[in-house]
Amino acid sequence: MFDNNKILVVIPARGGSKGIPRKNIRLLNNRPLISYAIGTARSSQYVDDVVLTTDDSEIALIAEKFGASVVRRSHNLSDDNIPLEPVIYNAMVQKEKLAFDEYDIVITLQPTSPLIKPSTLDNAIEKFKDFSVDSVISVVDDRHLNWGYDEDNNRYFPIYSQRVDRQLLPKSFKETGAILATRRSFVHEDSCLGTNVDLIEVSREESVNIENFENWSIAENYLQKKRIAIVVNANNEIGTGHVYRCLSIASRLFFHDVLFLLDGSHQLGIDILDRYKFPYEVYKGDDDLFNKLAQYGPHIVINDILDTTTDYILKLRSYGYFVVNFEDLGKGSEVADMVFDSLYEHDLNQNHIFTGHKYFILKDEFYFQPKKIITQGVNNVLIAFGGTDSNNLTEKVLNSILKTNFEGRINVILGLGYPDKEGLISKIESNHSIQVYTDVPSISEFMFKADIIFTSASRIIYDICSLGVPTICLCQTEREQSHVFASNDNGFINMGLGVDVDETEIMNQFIELVNDYDRRMEMNEKMLSIDLKNGFENIQSSVKEQYRNFVLNKRFQ
Repeated sequence: MFDNNKILVVIPARGGSKGIPRKNIRLLNNRPLISYAIGTARSSQYVDDVVLTTDDSEIALIAEKFGASVVRRSHNLSDDNIPLEPVIYNAMVQKEKLAFDEYDIVITLQPTSPLIKPSTLDNAIEKFKDFSVDSVISVVDDRHLNWGYDEDNNRYFPIYSQRVDRQLLPKSFKETGAILATRRSFVHEDSCLGTNVDLIEVSREESVNIENFENWSIAENYLQKKRIAIVVNANNEIGTGHVYRCLSIASRLFFHDVLFLLDGSHQLGIDILDRYKFPYEVYKGDDDLFNKLAQYGPHIVINDILDTTTDYILKLRSYGYFVVNFEDLGKGSEVADMVFDSLYEHDLNQNHIFTGHKYFILKDEFYFQPKKIITQGVNNVLIAFGGTDSNNLTEKVLNSILKTNFEGRINVILGLGYPDKEGLISKIESNHSIQVYTDVPSISEFMFKADIIFTSASRIIYDICSLGVPTICLCQTEREQSHVFASNDNGFINMGLGVDVDETEIMNQFIELVNDYDRRMEMNEKMLSIDLKNGFENIQSSVKEQYRNFVLNKRFQ
């Protein structure tokens, strides 16, 4: 009841749906479609009674199971061509006879709008606080550059005064069909609309009206939407690859809400997120991180911060979050819900840890690059050691190549964290065959054009492998030495820890590879035999299965 107004919700649900057969009781995200409207009405703080009107015994039975009372409508009210008004009027009259009372406000709630929230229904009801309001209709902002058609003159005409961006057009509303609320005195067999009509604007999500299978798919995606928090950082120590992996993940989570959480003491990661325009928040210390997580209320927390502690992961899980970690060799990996590690392919003998190249996520740009064709000559060399290059392997490799009197082009890509860009440029500015770049928009173009690449054994090797470019690796850290993918079996020359390799060794290895066409062909073939384009799908399917079990276990606890 609202302001002494007794409120009835009527849900029309006949059995003869043709667009989607048996639509009203078909399972939408594992629940009958009609259950959503019934649940919304029953969750309202104002609705007194919920009645479903139908001609179908199975629909009636299911409606009663979900808490609605049912009135049966006659066959003459169930035809395809029967308008809604006599159906609503008939249900109201039957319900009033059973209740020995009259209602003050009658609301039609369509089962084909399953995403309407109880709060939206309550907001519509609260419109009747204004006694001049006779009816309330749900609408959605539908501003577009619309055109009309003049049948008399056989021509089209614009229904707008200026061609401007959609956001700058005056508001234009479209009825969603979800809610039609009317004072009892205006509910008749031929009309359910009063004289003075107010509107309740709903979100694009709540406006979804299921008329076909496309609408059904959209509604199901919304119902399966999750809030996902991604804790990730970039700095001189760990580089930038973690942030870029998480950006690739976020770009594919179309129907989910994603929030990045970044350590305020690491500006490099913040700068990258600023460029990509994903929502993020900055935290200062663990207490602030957990406060921001509590405010956001994620279903899933992704950590891409290397090694985690047991205490940190257990605290996340104590809040009910499903925890997914990447490249975590810390103690926290033992108690996380899932761990994905494409770099460390050792056997951990634990069911929640997934390792190997099948869980690597390529950057989007590598999906449409052609494969490298190996030529006899080597005319283009790429040096790319990632975001920070703390051991300055870039300069060591560059010096080694120059000692060979190589006459081709050398492209050097420096990461955002490279410490002495100006110093490096000043040393080679007189050599016009060398070009230095930073912050390139598409590194795949440089890789594809290269005949040989020098890089570290970080996750960049997977990107290179997808193109098939012969590559010499020098590991930045001892940790990188355990990245077993950068091996001869997969088409790479791995020279080990870069600080232990002198320039003469690099020079000799380069000369040998330049002069060995067959070796380069073999490296190319090994690389291209490896499928690296399904990493996200492999991760997604694994997470879906484990998360489903996680939710089921929570229900039974």
